[in-house]
Amino acid sequence: MLKSAVDSNPKQAASWIAAARLEIAAGKPGAARTLIEKGCQHCPKSEDIWLEGIHLNDVANAKKIAARAIQANPHSVKLWVEAMKLETDPRSKRKVIQVALDHNQESEALWKELVNLEERVEDARILLAKATELIPESLDLWLALARLETPANARKVLNKAVKKLPNSHELWIAAARLEEQLGEGTKRPVMKNAVKFLAKQNAMPKREEWIAEAEKCEEEEAVITCSNIIEETLGWGLDEDDDRKELWMEDAKASISRDRFVTARAIYAYALRVFPNSKTLYMAAVELERNHGSKDDLWRALEKAVDACPNNEVFWLMLAKEKAGEINEARRVLARAFKQNPDNEDIWLAAVKLEADNGHIDQARDLLKTARQNAPTDRVWMRSVAFERQLGDNEAALDLVRDALQLFPAAPKLWMMKGQIYEDLSKPTEAREAYATGVRAVPSSVPMWLLYSRLEERSGNVVKARSVLDRARQAVPKSPELWTELIRVERRAGNLAQARVLMANALQQMPKSGLLWAERILQLEPRTQRKTLLAEAVKKVEHDPILLVTAARLLWAERKLDRAQTWFEKALLLDRDMGDTWAWYYKFLCQHGTEEKRAELVAKCVLNDPRHGEHWQVVAKSPRNAGKGTEEVLKMVAAALV
Repeated sequence: MLKSAVDSNPKQAASWIAAARLEIAAGKPGAARTLIEKGCQHCPKSEDIWLEGIHLNDVANAKKIAARAIQANPHSVKLWVEAMKLETDPRSKRKVIQVALDHNQESEALWKELVNLEERVEDARILLAKATELIPESLDLWLALARLETPANARKVLNKAVKKLPNSHELWIAAARLEEQLGEGTKRPVMKNAVKFLAKQNAMPKREEWIAEAEKCEEEEAVITCSNIIEETLGWGLDEDDDRKELWMEDAKASISRDRFVTARAIYAYALRVFPNSKTLYMAAVELERNHGSKDDLWRALEKAVDACPNNEVFWLMLAKEKAGEINEARRVLARAFKQNPDNEDIWLAAVKLEADNGHIDQARDLLKTARQNAPTDRVWMRSVAFERQLGDNEAALDLVRDALQLFPAAPKLWMMKGQIYEDLSKPTEAREAYATGVRAVPSSVPMWLLYSRLEERSGNVVKARSVLDRARQAVPKSPELWTELIRVERRAGNLAQARVLMANALQQMPKSGLLWAERILQLEPRTQRKTLLAEAVKKVEHDPILLVTAARLLWAERKLDRAQTWFEKALLLDRDMGDTWAWYYKFLCQHGTEEKRAELVAKCVLNDPRHGEHWQVVAKSPRNAGKGTEEVLKMVAAALV
């Protein structure tokens, strides 16, 4: 086919090249060289065929072919460069390029090759000066010359270049970077002048291109120029009708995703000058510093946030938490917060926590007393009750909870606390009365119904526990937690048949409850059916961490460890606030993971600070565990899991 192609159209260089390459593939380099030689004779003006001939021959023959090729194509830059590459010493290479420039004075590629061959900076500078005279439209040559000049001369070179290339924003960026190198980056308004000049020329790039240039400067450690670019160009082309805040937040997130944190920081700084009281922007800026900045950067960001949004307690609390290691500093922060928000319960409670965590019990108790007068919310009263329980003073806690219920009879947590205190005091009758009164006052509280039922079950009153849960299901008809508890009561009482009947009814009403499916798979069905049931459950239930953990546990039991780990990771991605997931995964890694992997998981868990989970809350909310950190709670929950 290729022979036919070259015979029918011998002036087609591509056919000769294809025919030669076929011979190379067939292991016949001699035949390939013969074909290319014929091709060069038929197509002497084709750069590609001469280049193919050069590549197919040894150096001596390649030089002869290159000479013939250049004689036929004296203006071919590619052929001159190839001829230069065939030489071995710099002097000969330089000589070839100099001859090439006699034929192609305005070839940017040849001038670059010649400059690269020069060893002395002064000689390279002279060559570039001549090159820019001959090719004034070459941006690369101007920039190369500026880089080799002294600072004073570099400014002159760039000014001259701007006159020759008025539409080039790259020259202005180079000028800004030069000023940064000279320590003048914050003094000379190069980018401000650039925007004015380019706008007059109708040569302003799009804002996305400017962001890309800023990121490039950051990558090359020109951070002042990076910030200046953002400062002068981020709002270009946008007006007040555009969703500027959302747009800039997306820009910053995109830069963060590319690890360009200086650029993102500059974007937030600019956006906050336009929207000086935006809580969302300040929160995003704070999170940037928390995740990618130093502690000092984070403190500065939070100080700016509390100054701009003094009535937003979240920023005050974050700043106080960050300063918690220096108690006097944290106290000063909270004192400032009190002045701005005298009746804010969160700030009062943060002050209490600070004192309690540092062992100042009397100060914490006094603060709670003052808070109950100045910010008398149910939460402040609950914290007061919990504080006394943690100290082991159940009588004081009981007095407080009684007073609190006079003020907040519809607060379910207060009723639960009252019942739990009586349980701690080994007074089940009074505890029962507290729960019974509580569920009448707040019948929608599922946790209180559960506490009531469990008290009856622990007292040996299974019939009463069942009755409580029946009433609970009437008050809260579609609660997976209540149905699951009733099923567990029957299972613990040995009534497996009844438990299965209840489970069937529950799943009929709530087919997408991961909790119910997990209970059925793990507790009510034989091992041989668990896999099939799990597949059915996964089809019906989307995005439920409890079910994903169940899948991981089944794979773990089957020693399919890699797959089990994958399912644990999926569960964490789905809901990082579920403490039980972290605990099960940690227990798994204690058996089958490395020390490094366990440490990584603990660090992530501490960072996410989970608050929910059936097993997690039992440990985390126990008065005995008050003051324990996330890592300690994680390990305690994992140890308690069966």
